[in-house]
Amino acid sequence: MSVRSVPRRIIPVAVTAVAVLALAACGGPPAPEAGGAAGEPVTEVNCGIEVTVPAPPERIYAFYQPAIETLHALGVSDRLVGTAYLDAPVLDEFARAQEDVAYLPDLPTREVLLAAEPDFVLSGYNNSFAASGAETVSTRADLAELGVRTWINAPLCPTEDGASDEAIDPAQVSMDTIYDDLRSLGRLLGAQERADELVADLQGRVTAVQERVEGKPKPRVAILLNDDDGSYRVASGIDFGSRILEMAGAENAFADLTERRHVAVSKEELIARDPDIILTSTCCDPATVDADGESDVAQIMGDPALSGSTAVRENAVHPFLFANRAASLRAPYAAEQVADLVHPE
Repeated sequence: MSVRSVPRRIIPVAVTAVAVLALAACGGPPAPEAGGAAGEPVTEVNCGIEVTVPAPPERIYAFYQPAIETLHALGVSDRLVGTAYLDAPVLDEFARAQEDVAYLPDLPTREVLLAAEPDFVLSGYNNSFAASGAETVSTRADLAELGVRTWINAPLCPTEDGASDEAIDPAQVSMDTIYDDLRSLGRLLGAQERADELVADLQGRVTAVQERVEGKPKPRVAILLNDDDGSYRVASGIDFGSRILEMAGAENAFADLTERRHVAVSKEELIARDPDIILTSTCCDPATVDADGESDVAQIMGDPALSGSTAVRENAVHPFLFANRAASLRAPYAAEQVADLVHPE
């Protein structure tokens, strides 16, 4: 089981990216904007660590879906020297660009990473820079000593370098953090204009979905991870899935759990909380078909211990993708998808 605590399975992608994301697919890569006045170094703070670049990075390595898609969206695909560990196919707008980039199905070892000679590493999850763990590559401090700047998707910032999901700051788990993260990366990468356009588009989509569900009842939803042994874990209150549910006019039935992003729960607890709707968290492979999420639905619907739950009785168990509940530029589109499920017109 991975440190991110999701089973490695094939999943579908049900997200359609539109509007300003298409900018990343139009024409060639933009020339880097000046990093600072007269080309001065740029410094941004990420997870309490100052990240300074003397000029826009030219050799970037990306770990995980959120990081890979962010860099394509910011128009720096041509600077990617490596990508690793997709949970689903990249969004359609980025498919052609991703084909031209080196890809590994798992995270690289420290040696493989350094062989690519990156000057900047962006990770969509915090475990890759943890002090220990199955998917640890290196700590940020270690890479900094080698001149490699690093960045973690900010909503997953641990409170100290080398920590992981057990040390997430709940205050960071918000769309505002995603917007700030994109702007900061835009400044570091010399792509500020692209970042501003992307943020404006995402903000518009969030506002639109919130207005659509305003004033409607808020169903209680559980996001379930099906484990291979038949047990379940849920997305907790500090998982970004909670924010997506809120944007979509719903509530996380397990929002009070905050010790980790994914928390093991008994079937008795699931029955006691009795969510109105259950979403799966189907994951993780870049080669997938849309029907794969249905296997998780079938497992939940066929579990005798859950037969008395409201969601099962009312056939309100739906496939949902781990990739779509990430703290990333996918969030507004995931909120639209969930809103369609919990508030059908």
